[in-house]
Amino acid sequence: MSVLSTLRHPIIAAPMAGGPSTPALAAAVSAAGGLGFLAAGMIDTERLTADVAEVRARTERPFGVNVFLPDPGSVDEAAIQAYAERLAPQAAARGVRLGEPVGGDDAYPKKVAALLADPVPVVSFVFGLPDRAAVAALRERGTEVWATVTRPEAATAAADLGVDAVVVQGTEAGGHRGGLPDDDDYALLPLLRLAAAHCDRPLVAAGGLVDGPAVAAVLAAGAAAAQLGTAFLRCPEAGSSPMHRAAVASATPTALTRSYTGKRARGVANDFLRQHDAAAPAGYPQVLHLTRPLLAAARRDGDTSVANLWAGQAHPLARDLPAAEVVAEVSAGARAALAAVVERSTRWG
Repeated sequence: MSVLSTLRHPIIAAPMAGGPSTPALAAAVSAAGGLGFLAAGMIDTERLTADVAEVRARTERPFGVNVFLPDPGSVDEAAIQAYAERLAPQAAARGVRLGEPVGGDDAYPKKVAALLADPVPVVSFVFGLPDRAAVAALRERGTEVWATVTRPEAATAAADLGVDAVVVQGTEAGGHRGGLPDDDDYALLPLLRLAAAHCDRPLVAAGGLVDGPAVAAVLAAGAAAAQLGTAFLRCPEAGSSPMHRAAVASATPTALTRSYTGKRARGVANDFLRQHDAAAPAGYPQVLHLTRPLLAAARRDGDTSVANLWAGQAHPLARDLPAAEVVAEVSAGARAALAAVVERSTRWG
């Protein structure tokens, strides 16, 4: 029996690296009948192991862990150095020095080894597709493998690798683009329908989904479940900072940018994004390491004009509610919306 078939509600809590996805949030969503996720990105393996243990202590329900795949591409070192020179005065004004723009694999081999040694119900991947050996090894240990895609042909490629489900991420989504390359701009509904036409695996829809009617729309369009991130950012269980919560509650539009990490990600637009987006080079994690001290100083100072504030396009619809209430209300809203469509459809013919 698949994990998706055991859920009482078709609601997945999107993994949100950098703080928002806490063990408390993952456990609360799972205990409420959805599927909570831990974000393994940008933490060490010891922290991941501790987070998994904490979720297990909080709930017996299934949960997932999301892993960043290493970027196989090369970077333009000269462009990154030029970007460092551009940002240096801004860092100096805050009394910090920019970080070293080094590469790295986010301890990917160690994290996969830990998840093989102590299997969890679901492991999902972003920033590309996992290799066939990793998929087979995880599945042999009873772990479902989900892949994240941002273009139709990647959904077919993921199915060919033997994954159990495919997360289809539209451009409306907050945070980083989950596929490679990161410049795909498919909106969720067209991407979902194109993926459904050629992929025989369950599809999980992600991108701009915050309330019940939006979830109803993707269920009607072929998704087995909906993955929501921004909807949970204001929950008390989330690790979102006060200024991040305030930005999500605002009506300020979002934009996609490489200015913070070198990989395109959607956040609430601010001065830093507008000033540096055009100049920002591709290069993850190099740009992430470069900007990290500056962004940490901005968070310390509560400066929303500089800090990255990841959020999806529909972020003003997110509410300050416990995670269990979000799961229940969004699911109920989806059922009501689908029932209303059925009611209306009786008048069509």
